[in-house]
Amino acid sequence: MFRTAIVCMSDKGARGEREDISTNVIEKIVIENGYKVVKKILIPDEYELIKETLKNICDKNEADLILTTGGTGFAKRDVTPEATLEIADKIVPGIPEAI
Repeated sequence: MFRTAIVCMSDKGARGEREDISTNVIEKIVIENGYKVVKKILIPDEYELIKETLKNICDKNEADLILTTGGTGFAKRDVTPEATLEIADKIVPGIPEAI
C-alpha cells in the first residue's frame, strides 16, 4: 500500500481564515484508490517552508507519494510550483494537466 502525504499551501488556510476543503477531497480520492494517507499538512505560501516541508517528508521516508494543493495562482506569493521544482528529482509531464 502506497503511503501518501497531502500538503496544502494556503496563507489564509494556515491563518484559519479559510477552510481547507481540497485536502479532504484529495484524501477521499486517495483512500478510494487504495492508498493510505499518512500525513496531512497545511502551511502558508512560503517558498523556503514549502521546500523544507517536502524535503523532510522525502528525507524521513514518510511517504511514497506527495500530493500538493494550493499556491498555484498568479499572485506573487503563489510559489508552490517553483519551490517544488527546485527539489524535484523527476518531472512527469502531463499528470498536472490531466488532473
